[in-house]
Amino acid sequence: MAWALRFLHRQEPPRGSLLLAPLGGAVLWGLLQLVLGTTVYRFVTWNAVLYWLTALVLVFVSLQALSGGATREAFLKALLWFGLAVSVIAVLQVFTSGGKVFWIFPSGYTDRVFGPFVYHNNFAAFIELLLPLALYQALRDRRHSMAYTAMAGAMYASVIASTSRAGATLATLEIAAVLSIAAARREYGFARLRTVALLVAGCAGVFTAVVGPRALWERFRQPDPYVLRREMHQSALAMARERPWLGFGLGTFEAAYPAYALFDIGLVVNHAHNDWAEWLAEGGVPFLLLMLGMALWSVWPALRSVWGIGVLSVFAHALVDYPMQRLGLAAWVFVLLGALAARRPRGKPRAF
Repeated sequence: MAWALRFLHRQEPPRGSLLLAPLGGAVLWGLLQLVLGTTVYRFVTWNAVLYWLTALVLVFVSLQALSGGATREAFLKALLWFGLAVSVIAVLQVFTSGGKVFWIFPSGYTDRVFGPFVYHNNFAAFIELLLPLALYQALRDRRHSMAYTAMAGAMYASVIASTSRAGATLATLEIAAVLSIAAARREYGFARLRTVALLVAGCAGVFTAVVGPRALWERFRQPDPYVLRREMHQSALAMARERPWLGFGLGTFEAAYPAYALFDIGLVVNHAHNDWAEWLAEGGVPFLLLMLGMALWSVWPALRSVWGIGVLSVFAHALVDYPMQRLGLAAWVFVLLGALAARRPRGKPRAF
């Protein structure tokens, strides 16, 4: 509404982006399933249409509001500090709250509740999204480099504390990717890169020692890290083979899955633990191509910006979990996608 009032007052033409096409297509695809009656559960498909419409609006508004470099930089710095606060509170909470969100609200669980995230993998994905921001700032801002490396170390340690195997792996790869891209561009010099790398490693090591890496190590030692997820993926693919073009309806995985389940441990399987497989089962091949188009669009802007690498990390995490199914997490992905679309640097590779 604020953007609309500003638009009416200044009458500036809205900015566009190819990124809006797959998101608009997702909304239309859900509506098509409803019109044709191919969804097996109309109510949840209507909710899914609302979800993708919200995603479209988030990207559009971010694209308009963050088109100015100074505004975008201020917003991303504020988001980084917000992410740091969430990571610190989350670690304190997980060791002291007994499963209560912010020590107040019962979550229904007794452990591994990180801040507002009742699922540790979703928390890890949120930190993955923001960790490259801290690393980029540590390289870019010489004056406050130590502060940003400490932030990166604390956020990395919170991922270790979450015991998310995919999160720990991707966060480690993010650090390597940011430093490698910076080295390839030759913008900062070898001495600068070495200093930041050592500081990040030192801070990450200290904070990881504080939270303790043992629980994560025990999870990595499990003989079959893909147990149960493999069967869920196989079920999702079986669903896709039965309805390859229109799917079962956006948002209907939980309702349609039981007929294709390969195991039963007495718990509800609400997601396929693979967003890509779930998108294929719910929306068919066309919907999967829309999602793939969104992810592929983000590759070059993310690599060029460096701080956008977190978006790629979340799309990779979606291969083994479901970070894109809950709007509380996915909304930040869409906002950063909008920020990447708004960036359009012209001869200023260091600009946010």
